Amino acid sequence: MTASEHQAAHDAKLTELLERLFEEGAAADIDAVCGENPGVADELRALWATAQVAGLFAGTVLSDEAEDRVAMLGSASSVPLLVPFDDYELREEIGRGGMGVVYRAFQKSLARTVALKMIVRHELAGTAELARFRGEAESAARLEHPHIVPIYEVGETGGAEPRPFFTMRLIEGQTLAQKLADGPLDGTAAARLLSPICRAVDEAHSRGLVHRDLKPSNILIDGEGRPYVSDFGLAKQFGQSRDRQGAIDRGADRNPLLPDDRGSDAITHTGTILGTPSYMAPEQAVGRKEIGPAADVYSLGAMLYACLTGRPPFQAASPAETVLMLIDHDPPPPRLVNPQVDRDLELIALKALQKPIDLRYRSAAALADDLDAYLAHEPIEARSTHLYDVLSRAFRETHHAQVLENWGLLWMWHAVALLGLCLVTNALQLWDVRSRWPYLLIWTAGLGVWAAIFWTLRRRAGPVTFVERQIAHAWAGSMVCSTLLYLVEALLGLPVLTLSPVLGLVSGMVFLIKAAVLSGTFYMQAAALFAVAPIMALWPRMLGGPNFAITMFGVVSGVCFFFPGLKYWRQADR
Repeated sequence: MTASEHQAAHDAKLTELLERLFEEGAAADIDAVCGENPGVADELRALWATAQVAGLFAGTVLSDEAEDRVAMLGSASSVPLLVPFDDYELREEIGRGGMGVVYRAFQKSLARTVALKMIVRHELAGTAELARFRGEAESAARLEHPHIVPIYEVGETGGAEPRPFFTMRLIEGQTLAQKLADGPLDGTAAARLLSPICRAVDEAHSRGLVHRDLKPSNILIDGEGRPYVSDFGLAKQFGQSRDRQGAIDRGADRNPLLPDDRGSDAITHTGTILGTPSYMAPEQAVGRKEIGPAADVYSLGAMLYACLTGRPPFQAASPAETVLMLIDHDPPPPRLVNPQVDRDLELIALKALQKPIDLRYRSAAALADDLDAYLAHEPIEARSTHLYDVLSRAFRETHHAQVLENWGLLWMWHAVALLGLCLVTNALQLWDVRSRWPYLLIWTAGLGVWAAIFWTLRRRAGPVTFVERQIAHAWAGSMVCSTLLYLVEALLGLPVLTLSPVLGLVSGMVFLIKAAVLSGTFYMQAAALFAVAPIMALWPRMLGGPNFAITMFGVVSGVCFFFPGLKYWRQADR
């Protein structure tokens, strides 16, 4: 089978599997399908994640339009009259989203005004929407914090078609999104606003809940400037809290309207993307199965970024494009967008927005501590200069390092090919072959044939990513330099292999690029190859006897390729 036929078969397989997933809909199990088809698993996950983004937001728009059509069937006051309540009188609509509507309501028995949320038309809601709505009520009802909107009651309307609803404290004021519509906040105001929000989110985490949809429109600000976290519609249980587990052990009563904890995973499936692209964490964007508190820390950082600059870290023409920016790029520094941003707040925001989870704040409380330290004019953690932190940042993998799983075995073979090429070259040198043509032929033909084999094998594993193309260009440049050294020697009238020490410098430069793009551990390979160059130049004078400098380069460069290749080959095999 030719390369083009193989690629056509590969694309056809992907198309078939995607169609199968679409047909299965909510029941689609991306993990199972990828397990059955390991050869296309990575690409299938990426395509399915992008499709989920497009599908999610297309669905949201359609849902909003459907609700608008429902609202237009009568006057604004006619909708409440169709809903029978024993204890509540609906006064006016104060908010509407893709799933529910919020009313200002008067509770007759307690003579108080509340916010009442319900699904607009119960008959139009699917199972997932109902589960998510009920899950929101349950999640918020568990939490008691001065900066989380408290839930008062969960129930169902009367009548022939009862609908679930819940009531909560009515926050008179505006959302953070409305506040930011007037422009960015000054640093002190932003820190004072976000610090209690971080504490509230940390309280949710301590009770085993991750919000998963923190954004300015879900932060309510009352007339006195106090912020509140709202809308736990996408909240998910990630672990039993001490209080929750104690209640279960004591056999605490449950509201039969609310779903059991064990069914929380039924609301969202592996590979499904839920959240708002401009504020979601990268692990949400790629549909990772386990989403924990670190995702909320990222979203808090995104909100801090928006408070400082007036815009989210990533914003594009469509949700799918925003997700791609989120995955592949770093946000522009806040001071580049707004030069008035304080340096410490910029560092705090960028630390929370780190793509690697372990480089973010360890908790929402730690982020709040840094905001409080900024307000108190004390040193912040984000400016830490501890040696461990510096080394951790310098030598860790970037989010692009996963592409090396496609290269692991090929790098091991490349180490063997490179060492063999250097051994043949050194043999010619020891045999006192002074003509350049044998060396030029060996390096040109050897590298050219191996490069063709390498990329043929790589393409069979799936499409080459943008990052891989960048690394490939740097690598190709190093191979061109290796062969052109013979031409430069000829033009300068130098004996053959006089410029061979330059190979160490060129290869070190390529690994330096890999360190910046893929993994900081490649700094060690770069340093080793840079160190080889002067040793190769001094070999005859230092050691005398046969000159094995080119063999030494082959050994060092082979090791630099072989062991990372072995690591990522094993990683991909798992």
